[in-house]
Amino acid sequence: MRLASLSFALGVLLLQAQPRLPGWPWALLLLLSGAGVLAAAWQTRVAEARRRALSLTALATLLAVLGFSWAGWRADDALSRQLAVADEGRDFVVTGIVTRMPQAMSWGVRFELEVEQMQGAGLLGKEPGPAVMPRRLSLGWWEARRADSLAGRDARSTPELHSGERWRMTVRLKRPHGLRNPGGFDAEAWMVERGIDASGAVRLVPVRLSAFVARPDTIIERLREMARDRFLAVLPRPDYPWGGILAALAVGDQQAVDSGQWRVFARTGTTHLMSISGLHVTLVAGLVAALAGALWRRHPRAPLLLATPRAAALAGMVAALVYTLLAGAGVPALRTLIMVVVAGLAVVCGRATRVSRVLAAALVAVLVLDPWAVLVPGFWLSYGAVGALLYVGGGRIELARDEEGGTTRTWRGRMRLALARFGLAQWTATLATLPLVLFFFQQFSLVSPLANAVAIPVISFVVTPLTLLAALLPVDSLLWLAHAVLSPLMSLLVWLADLPLAVWSPPAPPIWSMALAVAGLLLLLAPRGLPGRLAGALLLLPLVTWPVPRPGAGEAWVTVLDVGQGLAVVVRTAGHVLAYDTGPAWGETDAGERVVAPYLRTLGVGRLDALVVTHSDRDHSGGALSVLQAFPTAWLVDTLPEAHPAHAFGVPRDLCEHGLAWEWDGVRFTVLHPPREAVAPGIKPNRQSCVMTVDAAGRRLLLAADLEIPDEAAVLRRGGPELRADVLVAPHHGGASASSPAFVGAVRPDQVVFSAGYRNRFSHPRPEVVERYREIGSTVWRTDQDGAVTFRLGVDGVSGSSERQDRPRYWAARQEMSGMPR
Repeated sequence: MRLASLSFALGVLLLQAQPRLPGWPWALLLLLSGAGVLAAAWQTRVAEARRRALSLTALATLLAVLGFSWAGWRADDALSRQLAVADEGRDFVVTGIVTRMPQAMSWGVRFELEVEQMQGAGLLGKEPGPAVMPRRLSLGWWEARRADSLAGRDARSTPELHSGERWRMTVRLKRPHGLRNPGGFDAEAWMVERGIDASGAVRLVPVRLSAFVARPDTIIERLREMARDRFLAVLPRPDYPWGGILAALAVGDQQAVDSGQWRVFARTGTTHLMSISGLHVTLVAGLVAALAGALWRRHPRAPLLLATPRAAALAGMVAALVYTLLAGAGVPALRTLIMVVVAGLAVVCGRATRVSRVLAAALVAVLVLDPWAVLVPGFWLSYGAVGALLYVGGGRIELARDEEGGTTRTWRGRMRLALARFGLAQWTATLATLPLVLFFFQQFSLVSPLANAVAIPVISFVVTPLTLLAALLPVDSLLWLAHAVLSPLMSLLVWLADLPLAVWSPPAPPIWSMALAVAGLLLLLAPRGLPGRLAGALLLLPLVTWPVPRPGAGEAWVTVLDVGQGLAVVVRTAGHVLAYDTGPAWGETDAGERVVAPYLRTLGVGRLDALVVTHSDRDHSGGALSVLQAFPTAWLVDTLPEAHPAHAFGVPRDLCEHGLAWEWDGVRFTVLHPPREAVAPGIKPNRQSCVMTVDAAGRRLLLAADLEIPDEAAVLRRGGPELRADVLVAPHHGGASASSPAFVGAVRPDQVVFSAGYRNRFSHPRPEVVERYREIGSTVWRTDQDGAVTFRLGVDGVSGSSERQDRPRYWAARQEMSGMPR
């Protein structure tokens, strides 16, 4: 069972790593070949041991091919439902049901709609419908000032939406698309996993057709929504700052937890406790099973009808199922639910089974239901921690029991044994998940052992039971009590998170170092007495000491990050790192938190030598505060107003003005614009754009921010022939108000990159601007199509590469056929 599960999982993982989906003839051929090898193995007249080994190999191969084929079929089915390229940017009249809890944002509301009918939005319905009708949409209903201006209507507030309602609305759609950056979140993979076939925005004021459509899934979602809304109403954020955490613990609504709180959990290593994890599902199942067993045992006739252990097991399974559904059925909760059900069925049927077999069955069940689960860090962290506990539990915990001997009969002995087991479990889970944490997140909380030692019992045995009881019973005092217990714990976690050395952030390790680390962990966690256990520590060294590649002296590596409609650039020299703009803000979050900071962590950056914020427009400065909070910054160069919050961090500051220049590691940085008189109140922010050059190894890169045509002329007058550049980050995202023929002719870049959002409402970059650069022979890059673009300025010239080219994935391959002009 265990070999079969691992083989199936390996096949699923191999499929998810493919740059393109393989054709079905190859998958069928592999499947038939594996079956043939297995059949031949059984007919082979060789020694029993050899035949068994051959049979196991053939079976493992067959199951791996089966996993590969299953995941491929599911992926092909999911991609076939996505919006057709020809239908992007069109308006459609859609009738559908709100399927998940709508998420309120500062700009409006985000929700998912299951499509029932879809037709063109032309007059009298004469416009053709979609070439392929998507099944599920992710939609944004913007605030009145945006949505109604598009619709040409008077301002009005956004009406409330609730799960289970049926609506008819006019929407404008685009294919699933996300930002692509090193170390960043892959939204396209997430949308494929969630079954989202298109995204878009509500264009006209919709019409509610039904207040509630009763189905099992909508009933569950409405109950989740009611519980969340009650929690947030009883615990308003100004008076109860941790109320959102309780909502997340009860119904899995992680949007109720703000970004500052997630930062605290990440820095203290307690994120797993603040969402619905396997620990919480197990706790609920265990508590309900114990209570049901106690009540069942006391009934005079009940045990005669059904044995008490079986009744308790059934109650525990039902409780785990209900809690998992109310929590949104995430991967950790789903894995634990399956384990609880398998173990419970074993009790009901009177058959004993090993925990490892239960875990293997849960692994296959999760991947059958969700082949994309292997793309989620929580999948690996969850199974890695449980597998390590099973590996250690068979030896060292039993050894702890033997060492206690007869003293376990006293309460002190039992307490010592319980503490020994808890400490061993903590040590095992922390050490086992270390390679995964460093690989996925490039940071490890050094205070997590202390934080978890306090938080696990408080959250698991006090806060979570009170929260769940409050979700079932309309007793507000239970919520107030849960919040009162949570408050001192959060104060401790905030204090730990703010410690200077709370987090260790090495660069992202290479994949081969992960295999060595796993082998090292197997040695370190082996039972005492095994020779060479400590040698496992040597196998961990590449994971934690592997140096990140750096430019040579006099060279510069420049990455234009994919932040949507905005700009964020990271410039690295041999010993320094500069961030040039920080991307846009998106309501409750921003590109600094979601893109810039994760990318810097993949590089092992612990501090910024300089942050340049070119001007105050939110698509350039929206992430500045998040970057300043995440990284100590030695120097701030900007044209922001004096009252801007970025100046409250106390970072040494210089005005970005013409003539400012410095040199790092043989690389020259020179500011060309604006003149000092342009940095004054009342002047358009674009006219204050900080324009600068980076000169490295005889090559030049020009960063033009939002420079517009009148100021391009001024820069040309000041720079003249010295403005020639090998690489240009195009001004104003390729808008028509920039890149005049005179400017393009003077710069004449060999390579130009446009930082713009996918199908943005400004139509950036404008086709005529792109063509202007093509006419002079420039190689054109676009972040909306290429993802993050990296240029290396060195003695051998300039080389360019992009994230989508370097790391292709099958779910993104069809984006290349979007038909958008490059």
